[in-house]
Amino acid sequence: MAGNREFFNRRLHSLLGVIPIGVFIVQHLIVNHFATEGVESFNKAANFMGTLPFRIVLETVVIYLPLLFHAIYGLYIAFTAKNNVSRFGFFRNWMFMLQRVSGVITLIFIAWHVWETRIAAAFGAEVNFQMMHDILSSPIMFAFYVIGIISAIFHFANGLWSFMVSWGITQSPRSQTIATYFTMVVFVLLSIVAVQTLLAFV
Repeated sequence: MAGNREFFNRRLHSLLGVIPIGVFIVQHLIVNHFATEGVESFNKAANFMGTLPFRIVLETVVIYLPLLFHAIYGLYIAFTAKNNVSRFGFFRNWMFMLQRVSGVITLIFIAWHVWETRIAAAFGAEVNFQMMHDILSSPIMFAFYVIGIISAIFHFANGLWSFMVSWGITQSPRSQTIATYFTMVVFVLLSIVAVQTLLAFV
């Protein structure tokens, strides 16, 4: 019974990491990328997202609750996993370890980012280009955001590979190799989008 529950929890954890959390990450990066087109373009996109009907309900059901489960169960996996990097050193063992490390970094980053933006907005601050410019004008915060966002993108891209394996989409060694290259391309492309966005704010 306990084994069935853990199997279900791991599958749910994997699914939520892609849908809806992964989809939200991609959407969030695309919306923020409007900053590369100027202040007005970003503010218009941010305002559109901020004025969606039932935004609080949507954020709670589609983002916060799935993220909460994914984070809590992810921490359980991270601190109970047996990493074999020092013993074997295979590529996938390194990806296994980095997935856990990037998950912890991402959780810290998301908590801080939500505090600086969504919580601040609840107390009357306006989430706009100027807010992000003020945050990222500090070299320390800029570095923190680069590390946090790259960690989140890696966690999503590498998690996408794990999702395809655990859900039986890629079963053969060849299909898993192709999936590895595909997820690496996803990581590189989304990282470029993210860094361009951060540079646009400063």
